[in-house]
Amino acid sequence: MNVGSSKRAGALLSACAWIVGLGMFFPILWMVLTAFKHERDAFTTPPKFIFSPTLDQFRAIFDGGLGTALVNSAWTTIASTIVVLLLALPCAYALAIRPVEKWRDVLFFFLSTRMLPVVGAIVPIYVIARDTSMLDNVWTLVILYTAMNLPIAVWMLRSFMSEVPGEVLEAGRVDGANLRQEASRIMFPMIAPGVAATALICVIFAWNEFFLAVNLTSVRAQTVPVFLVGFITSEGAFWARLSAAATLAAIPVLLAGWIAQRQLVRGLTLGAIK
Repeated sequence: MNVGSSKRAGALLSACAWIVGLGMFFPILWMVLTAFKHERDAFTTPPKFIFSPTLDQFRAIFDGGLGTALVNSAWTTIASTIVVLLLALPCAYALAIRPVEKWRDVLFFFLSTRMLPVVGAIVPIYVIARDTSMLDNVWTLVILYTAMNLPIAVWMLRSFMSEVPGEVLEAGRVDGANLRQEASRIMFPMIAPGVAATALICVIFAWNEFFLAVNLTSVRAQTVPVFLVGFITSEGAFWARLSAAATLAAIPVLLAGWIAQRQLVRGLTLGAIK
């Protein structure tokens, strides 16, 4: 293949990549545009690309309780992610650096907890929450989201820790580092990008979780995904308000990803090149 053909092939691939990227981004763009429309302009045939923007939908959703739902989602997401990391880091350290007997069985057990569909366990979970007066309580969601994300966090963190050269840890031990110093001063700083990647994935899963929230909460502990469903009624969907609420709901995760993007890229590629 000559240079001209190679350049044309590269340009064609680039054009295809742009087309695919724009096609995937278009629904998000359309959601944001719809959020600034009047309800009568949100669902028309043909769709309106030129319209008078308004903030009425954003005012309406905040008057309808979006602020409370955002606080509940933020609290359950942040609290569960912190607890997951506090539990997963020492567990992954033990499995990666100081493996216990039959550690492969332990890892499989963690993974097996994700094999049961949550719908198969919702009845006993609901009964336990009801009998302990934990229905419509954010702490119930914190506990469940912790249990939901912990196996994934253990697997991810263990894979990152396994890539740390053993010589580095051995050098620390020769210099007199104890177990706590080895973990806090040598191991954890080296896998910080992996911890950031794990935390972001836990945040995304907890923020977007719907099934547990819709079955175990009603008003006081209502999260954003449950709040969004309220705009889909038997009389129709309020598309403009739904788009406004969905736009605001997507902003926290986008900000978290943007803030952690450098650590995220390093974390997801940790160990790919030795």
